Amino acid sequence: MAHSASAKKRIRQSEKARLRNKSYKSRMKTYIKKFLTSLEQENKEAAVEAYKMAAKIIDRTASKGVIHKNAAARRKSRLSKKLKVFTVENQ
Repeated sequence: MAHSASAKKRIRQSEKARLRNKSYKSRMKTYIKKFLTSLEQENKEAAVEAYKMAAKIIDRTASKGVIHKNAAARRKSRLSKKLKVFTVENQ
């Protein structure tokens, strides 16, 4: 256990940041799941809208420093690839 006041404060700050980051990551995963669900239901309009929202949330999560910017780019790239395959197959 920490003894100094600064170490105790750092523990409090870290815990608050951890909970905040957890909520950002959870929100991001939720929107990704919504996108994947709309692909499974083969609803093109919903899939496009869900992709836009997921990409927006992924960018926001990266801008907060919760995930790395390259990780955000990778996630968006994988989602867009799935969307592209879906739209080509269902033309």
